[in-house]
Amino acid sequence: MSPSWGGPGAFPHRYEAGKRQLEEAFGVTVIEMAHTLASADWIADNPQARAEDLMAAFADPDIAGVFATIGGEDCIRLLPYLDLDVIGANPKVFLGFSDTTALHLACYAAGVTSFYGPSIMAGFGENGGMHDYTVAGVRQALFSSGPIGTIEANTAGWTSEHLGWADPALQAQRRKMLPAERPRVLQGSGSAIGHLLGGCAEVLEMVKGTPWWPEASAWDGAILFLETSEEAPPPGFMRFWLRNYAAAGILGRLSGLLIARADPRGDAGYQAAIEAAAVAVLREAGLDDLPVLAGLDFGHTQPMLTLPYGTDARIDCAAATLTILEPGVS
Repeated sequence: MSPSWGGPGAFPHRYEAGKRQLEEAFGVTVIEMAHTLASADWIADNPQARAEDLMAAFADPDIAGVFATIGGEDCIRLLPYLDLDVIGANPKVFLGFSDTTALHLACYAAGVTSFYGPSIMAGFGENGGMHDYTVAGVRQALFSSGPIGTIEANTAGWTSEHLGWADPALQAQRRKMLPAERPRVLQGSGSAIGHLLGGCAEVLEMVKGTPWWPEASAWDGAILFLETSEEAPPPGFMRFWLRNYAAAGILGRLSGLLIARADPRGDAGYQAAIEAAAVAVLREAGLDDLPVLAGLDFGHTQPMLTLPYGTDARIDCAAATLTILEPGVS
Protein backbone atom coordinates (compact mmCIF):
# COMPACT_ATOMS: atom_id res chain seq x y z
CA MET A 1 0.00 0.00 0.00
CA SER A 2 1.00 3.67 -0.35
CA PRO A 3 0.64 5.26 3.11
CA SER A 4 2.83 8.28 2.33
CA TRP A 5 3.95 9.57 -1.05
CA GLY A 6 2.27 8.17 -4.16
CA GLY A 7 5.50 6.81 -5.63
CA PRO A 8 3.93 4.00 -7.70
CA GLY A 9 1.79 6.51 -9.57
CA ALA A 10 4.76 8.79 -10.19
CA PHE A 11 7.27 6.10 -11.22
CA PRO A 12 5.34 2.94 -12.14
CA HIS A 13 8.39 1.20 -13.63
CA ARG A 14 10.24 1.50 -10.31
CA TYR A 15 7.27 0.11 -8.42
CA GLU A 16 6.90 -2.78 -10.87
CA ALA A 17 10.59 -3.64 -10.49
CA GLY A 18 10.23 -3.73 -6.72
CA LYS A 19 7.09 -5.83 -6.91
CA ARG A 20 8.73 -8.30 -9.30
CA GLN A 21 11.93 -8.58 -7.26
CA LEU A 22 9.97 -9.12 -4.05
CA GLU A 23 7.83 -11.85 -5.56
CA GLU A 24 10.80 -13.61 -7.17
CA ALA A 25 13.01 -13.50 -4.06
CA PHE A 26 10.41 -14.65 -1.53
CA GLY A 27 7.73 -16.51 -3.48
CA VAL A 28 4.93 -14.21 -2.36
CA THR A 29 2.06 -12.68 -4.30
CA VAL A 30 1.61 -8.91 -4.11
CA ILE A 31 -1.94 -7.59 -3.83
CA GLU A 32 -2.43 -3.88 -4.41
CA MET A 33 -4.89 -2.07 -2.20
CA ALA A 34 -7.57 0.14 -3.75
CA HIS A 35 -5.43 3.28 -3.97
CA THR A 36 -1.88 1.89 -4.11
CA LEU A 37 -1.35 2.97 -7.72
CA ALA A 38 -3.19 6.30 -7.59
CA SER A 39 -1.42 9.44 -8.75
CA ALA A 40 0.91 11.17 -6.32
CA ASP A 41 -1.32 14.26 -6.27
CA TRP A 42 -4.42 12.21 -5.47
CA ILE A 43 -2.60 10.30 -2.71
CA ALA A 44 -1.44 13.60 -1.18
CA ASP A 45 -4.98 14.96 -1.13
CA ASN A 46 -6.62 11.88 0.40
CA PRO A 47 -5.09 10.73 3.70
CA GLN A 48 -8.38 9.13 4.74
CA ALA A 49 -8.32 6.85 1.69
CA ARG A 50 -4.76 5.81 2.56
CA ALA A 51 -5.87 4.99 6.09
CA GLU A 52 -8.81 2.99 4.74
CA ASP A 53 -6.39 0.97 2.61
CA LEU A 54 -4.32 0.21 5.71
CA MET A 55 -7.37 -0.80 7.74
CA ALA A 56 -8.63 -3.01 4.90
CA ALA A 57 -5.25 -4.70 4.59
CA PHE A 58 -5.08 -5.51 8.30
CA ALA A 59 -8.69 -6.72 8.38
CA ASP A 60 -8.33 -9.02 5.34
CA PRO A 61 -7.53 -12.58 6.54
CA ASP A 62 -6.07 -13.45 3.13
CA ILE A 63 -3.32 -10.83 3.49
CA ALA A 64 -0.33 -12.03 5.52
CA GLY A 65 1.71 -8.84 5.45
CA VAL A 66 1.43 -5.14 4.64
CA PHE A 67 4.40 -3.56 2.87
CA ALA A 68 4.78 0.18 2.31
CA THR A 69 5.53 1.09 -1.29
CA ILE A 70 7.71 4.05 -0.30
CA GLY A 71 8.11 6.69 2.41
CA GLY A 72 7.31 10.38 2.21
CA GLU A 73 6.54 13.05 4.78
CA ASP A 74 2.93 12.86 5.91
CA CYS A 75 1.96 9.47 7.38
CA ILE A 76 1.08 11.47 10.47
CA ARG A 77 -2.01 12.75 8.61
CA LEU A 78 -3.51 9.25 8.82
CA LEU A 79 -3.81 9.48 12.61
CA PRO A 80 -7.47 10.65 12.82
CA TYR A 81 -8.61 7.81 10.56
CA LEU A 82 -6.88 4.75 12.03
CA ASP A 83 -8.54 2.23 14.31
CA LEU A 84 -5.87 0.68 16.51
CA ASP A 85 -8.36 -1.96 17.63
CA VAL A 86 -8.46 -3.29 14.06
CA ILE A 87 -4.66 -3.48 13.95
CA GLY A 88 -4.48 -5.12 17.37
CA ALA A 89 -7.12 -7.70 16.53
CA ASN A 90 -5.41 -8.67 13.27
CA PRO A 91 -1.66 -8.86 13.94
CA LYS A 92 0.41 -9.37 10.82
CA VAL A 93 3.70 -8.28 9.29
CA PHE A 94 3.95 -4.54 8.61
CA LEU A 95 7.14 -3.44 6.85
CA GLY A 96 8.62 -0.09 5.81
CA PHE A 97 10.98 2.66 6.91
CA SER A 98 11.41 6.44 6.89
CA ASP A 99 7.98 8.16 7.06
CA THR A 100 6.47 4.76 7.87
CA THR A 101 7.95 5.28 11.36
CA ALA A 102 4.66 6.96 12.31
CA LEU A 103 2.70 3.82 11.45
CA HIS A 104 5.19 1.59 13.25
CA LEU A 105 4.41 3.54 16.41
CA ALA A 106 0.70 3.09 15.70
CA CYS A 107 1.29 -0.66 15.49
CA TYR A 108 3.31 -0.55 18.71
CA ALA A 109 0.47 1.30 20.43
CA ALA A 110 -1.87 -1.45 19.20
CA GLY A 111 0.38 -4.16 20.64
CA VAL A 112 1.62 -5.45 17.28
CA THR A 113 5.26 -6.11 16.35
CA SER A 114 6.15 -4.37 13.09
CA PHE A 115 9.37 -4.29 11.09
CA TYR A 116 11.67 -1.40 10.17
CA GLY A 117 13.06 -2.44 6.82
CA PRO A 118 12.88 -2.07 3.04
CA SER A 119 9.95 -0.70 1.09
CA ILE A 120 8.83 -1.84 -2.35
CA MET A 121 10.50 1.02 -4.22
CA ALA A 122 13.50 1.54 -1.89
CA GLY A 123 14.98 -1.83 -1.05
CA PHE A 124 12.99 -4.42 -2.95
CA GLY A 125 13.20 -2.21 -6.03
CA GLU A 126 16.98 -1.73 -5.78
CA ASN A 127 18.70 -0.96 -9.08
CA GLY A 128 19.95 -4.12 -10.76
CA GLY A 129 18.32 -6.39 -8.17
CA MET A 130 18.17 -6.66 -4.40
CA HIS A 131 21.33 -6.86 -2.32
CA ASP A 132 21.96 -10.27 -0.76
CA TYR A 133 22.35 -8.62 2.64
CA THR A 134 18.88 -7.07 2.39
CA VAL A 135 17.37 -10.39 1.29
CA ALA A 136 19.01 -12.20 4.20
CA GLY A 137 17.75 -9.63 6.68
CA VAL A 138 14.16 -9.87 5.45
CA ARG A 139 14.33 -13.66 5.44
CA GLN A 140 15.66 -13.81 9.01
CA ALA A 141 13.07 -11.37 10.35
CA LEU A 142 9.93 -12.35 8.42
CA PHE A 143 10.35 -15.94 7.26
CA SER A 144 11.88 -17.69 10.27
CA SER A 145 10.29 -18.52 13.61
CA GLY A 146 13.64 -18.79 15.39
CA PRO A 147 15.47 -15.96 17.15
CA ILE A 148 16.97 -13.59 14.59
CA GLY A 149 20.35 -13.77 16.30
CA THR A 150 23.53 -11.75 15.86
CA ILE A 151 23.42 -9.31 12.96
CA GLU A 152 26.24 -10.23 10.62
CA ALA A 153 28.54 -7.44 9.50
CA ASN A 154 27.92 -6.10 6.02
CA THR A 155 31.12 -6.85 4.08
CA ALA A 156 29.77 -6.28 0.57
CA GLY A 157 29.80 -2.49 0.74
CA TRP A 158 27.06 0.12 0.85
CA THR A 159 25.58 2.84 -1.31
CA SER A 160 23.45 5.94 -1.15
CA GLU A 161 24.20 7.05 -4.72
CA HIS A 162 21.23 8.91 -6.16
CA LEU A 163 20.18 7.57 -9.56
CA GLY A 164 17.07 9.32 -10.83
CA TRP A 165 13.93 7.20 -10.95
CA ALA A 166 12.50 9.18 -13.85
CA ASP A 167 14.73 7.33 -16.35
CA PRO A 168 13.64 3.67 -16.65
CA ALA A 169 16.98 2.81 -18.27
CA LEU A 170 18.74 3.42 -14.94
CA GLN A 171 16.71 0.70 -13.20
CA ALA A 172 19.11 -1.98 -14.45
CA GLN A 173 22.23 0.01 -13.47
CA ARG A 174 23.86 -1.03 -10.22
CA ARG A 175 24.67 1.86 -7.90
CA LYS A 176 28.31 2.49 -6.97
CA MET A 177 29.29 0.73 -3.77
CA LEU A 178 31.57 2.09 -1.06
CA PRO A 179 33.57 -0.04 1.41
CA ALA A 180 31.51 -0.93 4.46
CA GLU A 181 33.14 -0.36 7.83
CA ARG A 182 32.03 -2.53 10.71
CA PRO A 183 29.74 -1.03 13.38
CA ARG A 184 31.58 0.96 16.04
CA VAL A 185 31.04 1.44 19.77
CA LEU A 186 31.02 5.17 20.52
CA GLN A 187 30.81 4.76 24.29
CA GLY A 188 29.88 2.22 26.94
CA SER A 189 31.19 -1.17 28.03
CA GLY A 190 29.87 -4.65 28.68
CA SER A 191 26.49 -5.47 27.21
CA ALA A 192 23.01 -3.98 27.28
CA ILE A 193 19.68 -5.71 26.69
CA GLY A 194 16.44 -3.95 25.83
CA HIS A 195 13.50 -3.85 23.46
CA LEU A 196 13.89 -2.00 20.17
CA LEU A 197 12.08 1.32 19.65
CA GLY A 198 12.85 4.09 17.20
CA GLY A 199 12.96 4.94 13.50
CA CYS A 200 13.60 8.03 11.39
CA ALA A 201 14.58 10.89 13.69
CA GLU A 202 12.64 13.55 11.77
CA VAL A 203 9.43 11.49 11.75
CA LEU A 204 9.72 10.68 15.45
CA GLU A 205 9.57 14.44 16.03
CA MET A 206 6.21 14.56 14.20
CA VAL A 207 4.77 11.80 16.39
CA LYS A 208 5.81 13.24 19.76
CA GLY A 209 2.79 14.33 21.76
CA THR A 210 0.26 12.33 19.71
CA PRO A 211 -1.72 9.28 20.88
CA TRP A 212 0.77 7.10 18.97
CA TRP A 213 3.76 8.22 21.04
CA PRO A 214 4.83 5.51 23.54
CA GLU A 215 4.02 6.23 27.17
CA ALA A 216 6.90 6.92 29.52
CA SER A 217 7.13 3.38 30.86
CA ALA A 218 7.54 1.98 27.34
CA TRP A 219 11.03 3.51 27.27
CA ASP A 220 12.19 1.72 30.42
CA GLY A 221 15.16 -0.41 29.36
CA ALA A 222 14.57 0.25 25.65
CA ILE A 223 17.25 0.37 22.98
CA LEU A 224 16.51 3.46 20.90
CA PHE A 225 17.45 3.14 17.22
CA LEU A 226 17.80 6.33 15.19
CA GLU A 227 18.48 7.16 11.57
CA THR A 228 18.24 10.31 9.47
CA SER A 229 16.59 10.75 6.09
CA GLU A 230 18.09 11.42 2.67
CA GLU A 231 17.57 15.13 3.34
CA ALA A 232 20.57 14.89 5.72
CA PRO A 233 19.32 17.21 8.48
CA PRO A 234 22.06 19.35 10.04
CA PRO A 235 23.91 17.53 12.83
CA GLY A 236 22.80 20.28 15.19
CA PHE A 237 19.25 19.01 14.77
CA MET A 238 20.32 15.66 16.26
CA ARG A 239 21.57 17.60 19.26
CA PHE A 240 18.26 19.47 19.59
CA TRP A 241 16.19 16.31 19.23
CA LEU A 242 18.17 14.28 21.75
CA ARG A 243 18.07 17.15 24.22
CA ASN A 244 14.29 16.86 23.96
CA TYR A 245 14.53 13.14 24.76
CA ALA A 246 16.64 14.06 27.77
CA ALA A 247 14.22 16.76 28.94
CA ALA A 248 11.29 14.36 28.52
CA GLY A 249 13.00 11.82 30.76
CA ILE A 250 13.47 9.28 27.97
CA LEU A 251 17.26 9.17 27.61
CA GLY A 252 17.74 8.25 31.25
CA ARG A 253 15.40 5.28 30.88
CA LEU A 254 17.25 3.70 27.94
CA SER A 255 19.59 0.71 28.08
CA GLY A 256 21.30 1.58 24.78
CA LEU A 257 21.32 3.59 21.56
CA LEU A 258 21.80 2.52 17.92
CA ILE A 259 22.77 5.03 15.23
CA ALA A 260 22.42 4.09 11.57
CA ARG A 261 24.79 4.58 8.69
CA ALA A 262 23.65 7.97 7.38
CA ASP A 263 23.12 9.18 3.82
CA PRO A 264 25.90 11.82 3.66
CA ARG A 265 24.59 13.74 0.64
CA GLY A 266 28.18 14.35 -0.44
CA ASP A 267 29.50 15.38 2.99
CA ALA A 268 32.22 12.94 4.02
CA GLY A 269 32.13 14.21 7.60
CA TYR A 270 28.38 13.95 8.08
CA GLN A 271 28.33 10.57 9.85
CA ALA A 272 30.98 11.64 12.35
CA ALA A 273 29.14 14.90 13.03
CA ILE A 274 25.85 13.10 13.71
CA GLU A 275 27.59 10.72 16.08
CA ALA A 276 29.47 13.50 17.85
CA ALA A 277 26.23 15.41 18.44
CA ALA A 278 24.63 12.31 20.00
CA VAL A 279 27.60 11.62 22.29
CA ALA A 280 27.73 15.27 23.37
CA VAL A 281 24.09 15.23 24.49
CA LEU A 282 24.56 11.96 26.37
CA ARG A 283 27.49 13.51 28.25
CA GLU A 284 25.42 16.59 29.04
CA ALA A 285 22.79 14.25 30.49
CA GLY A 286 25.33 12.36 32.60
CA LEU A 287 24.97 9.24 30.46
CA ASP A 288 28.63 8.76 29.49
CA ASP A 289 28.34 5.01 30.04
CA LEU A 290 25.20 4.36 27.97
CA PRO A 291 26.20 1.83 25.27
CA VAL A 292 26.05 3.39 21.79
CA LEU A 293 26.58 1.29 18.66
CA ALA A 294 26.89 3.26 15.41
CA GLY A 295 27.22 2.62 11.69
CA LEU A 296 24.52 -0.05 11.41
CA ASP A 297 22.84 -0.70 8.06
CA PHE A 298 19.24 0.37 8.66
CA GLY A 299 17.24 3.24 7.23
CA HIS A 300 18.33 5.36 4.28
CA THR A 301 21.16 3.16 3.06
CA GLN A 302 21.51 0.06 0.93
CA PRO A 303 21.75 -2.78 1.72
CA MET A 304 19.38 -2.60 4.68
CA LEU A 305 18.65 -4.50 7.88
CA THR A 306 15.14 -5.38 9.05
CA LEU A 307 14.59 -4.51 12.72
CA PRO A 308 11.54 -5.78 14.67
CA TYR A 309 9.87 -3.26 16.98
CA GLY A 310 9.50 -4.22 20.61
CA THR A 311 11.67 -7.35 20.50
CA ASP A 312 14.59 -7.77 22.89
CA ALA A 313 18.07 -7.15 21.54
CA ARG A 314 21.58 -7.04 23.01
CA ILE A 315 24.40 -4.60 22.33
CA ASP A 316 27.78 -6.24 22.99
CA CYS A 317 30.30 -3.43 23.39
CA ALA A 318 33.33 -5.75 23.40
CA ALA A 319 32.39 -7.30 20.05
CA ALA A 320 30.60 -4.22 18.63
CA THR A 321 27.62 -6.36 17.67
CA LEU A 322 23.85 -6.28 17.86
CA THR A 323 22.00 -9.51 18.58
CA ILE A 324 18.21 -9.79 18.31
CA LEU A 325 17.28 -12.27 20.99
CA GLU A 326 13.75 -13.11 19.89
CA PRO A 327 12.01 -14.19 16.68
CA GLY A 328 10.42 -11.52 14.54
CA VAL A 329 7.42 -13.75 13.83
CA SER A 330 5.90 -16.81 15.47
